[in-house]
Amino acid sequence: MELKIYKTLWGHAGPLDDVIVTCRQNNFDGVEGQAPVSPAARREFKNKLADAGLEYIAEICTAGSYVPDRSATMFKHLESFSRQAQTALECAPKFLTVIAGCDAWSRNQSIDFFGAASIVAAELGVTASYETHRSRSFFNPWTTRDILEELPELKLTCDFSHWCVVCERLIDTELEILTLCAARAHHIHARVGYDQGPQVPHPNAPIYEKALTAHERWWRQIWSSQKMRGYATTTMTPEFGPDGYLQSHPFTGEPVAELDEINAWMAHRQRRRFAENNFATAPENGRLALR
Repeated sequence: MELKIYKTLWGHAGPLDDVIVTCRQNNFDGVEGQAPVSPAARREFKNKLADAGLEYIAEICTAGSYVPDRSATMFKHLESFSRQAQTALECAPKFLTVIAGCDAWSRNQSIDFFGAASIVAAELGVTASYETHRSRSFFNPWTTRDILEELPELKLTCDFSHWCVVCERLIDTELEILTLCAARAHHIHARVGYDQGPQVPHPNAPIYEKALTAHERWWRQIWSSQKMRGYATTTMTPEFGPDGYLQSHPFTGEPVAELDEINAWMAHRQRRRFAENNFATAPENGRLALR
């Protein structure tokens, strides 16, 4: 199985040419982010990535930005998903990472929405991978479990950093849910969360070693599951980002670290981990073991 790593466009305000340079410097296989707004910009985006030999994963947020419009109905979310998916397809994405639903919905509302979204994705001929994200339907392990058990076809983009802050702890105690998520995982967002936030200041800091190694256990379990399911390629996006995720000094506002450096560090480390582990998490008694 091959590991492909993508550069996040989240927080990047400069030209695409700068992104392409960064991808070449750090051996990223492509980029992940929202599609450009205008048709002309989407054409340019698609062509530049193709010329650079880079792949694209499209990101979609239904009915709002990362936090949904609380007043939006399920049908509004579904319309938003369909419209954005069709737009993103103009950029030839490998698949869609979808931040969808609402944490305030009932279990049945979420099940109805994701069932309908699966039909839309199938009709469009695109793979949709739904992210475990705060403020959305998959905002905690237990709600996610309930929805997945009802909809076995759903695929996940696993960003467990969100769950660490929602649950205010590392989630190693939820072994059965982690196993279920690994079995549904299509894509990984490689950000490290901890009990008081969705992003440690720097994953290489010794004080956050426990959080880093916990996330790496969960990611290794996903790789093992994907290998068992016959994946030829597994994908990962280091997604340390801005917008309050990156801590800053309280009086100067200066960031405590540099995002491109953190994401490049994480990419290099996970390539090493992928090679070193060689999918060391093996099935035991029909279940994946966490080591």
